[in-house]
Amino acid sequence: MRILLAIVVAAFILGSVGLYAALVSHPRSEDRSQESRRLRLVCSTTQVADFARQVVGDRWEVVSVLAAGQDPHLYEIKTGDAALVATADLCAENGWHLEGKEWMARLATMSGRPLVTCVEGVEPYQLTEGSLAVHDPHAWFSIGNARIYVKNILAAVCRIDPEHRDEYEHRTALYLEQLQQLDAWIHRQVERIEPRERVLVTSHDAFNYFCHEYGFRAAAPTGWSTGEEIGGGATPERRAQVVESIRSMGVRAIFVETSVNPKLIRVIAEEAGVRVGGELYSDSMGPPGSAGETYLGMMRENTLAIVEALR
Repeated sequence: MRILLAIVVAAFILGSVGLYAALVSHPRSEDRSQESRRLRLVCSTTQVADFARQVVGDRWEVVSVLAAGQDPHLYEIKTGDAALVATADLCAENGWHLEGKEWMARLATMSGRPLVTCVEGVEPYQLTEGSLAVHDPHAWFSIGNARIYVKNILAAVCRIDPEHRDEYEHRTALYLEQLQQLDAWIHRQVERIEPRERVLVTSHDAFNYFCHEYGFRAAAPTGWSTGEEIGGGATPERRAQVVESIRSMGVRAIFVETSVNPKLIRVIAEEAGVRVGGELYSDSMGPPGSAGETYLGMMRENTLAIVEALR
């Protein structure tokens, strides 16, 4: 009996040791999922999301609320946006009211999520809306400002995940070098345009920072508004005013943006006797697979389109 009891006790001890070893070497599924879960960074726009990816690589999941081609000024919050933001470890926005009615800040506040505003530290270009002076939010069109965006994201990411600071800093350093090279390349390309021809007429006042940085004059035709208004709802008098204003500028071409219906602008261009120089990426980058799906690609393609049309 004693021998049998000893055998049973030994078997129990060995089984317990084996079970313990199995638990240590193979954590429970819920533990594994917790360990393997990536941090999530929810961004308002495609540009901000691309900057974030350059900093965090694959260590975080980066999600953009806006899809390619959507207008952040006019975006209306969808049912799932609050649920998405509630899952974020960090949120990122452009700021200066690019997100109409400050929808990203409101979502982050409602969910209690930390928020980085990328324009912090940028010297603003002033716009006039009626009697009010407001900051132009399209600051990423200056590569110097884009570098500030990236550094703001880096600082916020490191606060959330200081353990991997070195990794984030190394990625950021490489990307900042790429931005510096892009800036030098754009300057070289623009030099191919005669200074008197450097007049940029677009369907939206998004390019003030670009014009200031690279020696263009941003020009908005008298009476110009959105493509929908000019093409559909404008009075004949106002439309004639826009056409005459474009003629008086003596420009070779005008440009539309990827978020505006190009057919409407082409009609205006034809009546004014100028050509449409191409579509420019502005408030949104290009869709996946397009040449403008990254910030580097978007700035490159815009520059090539502008230089080809105006030189």
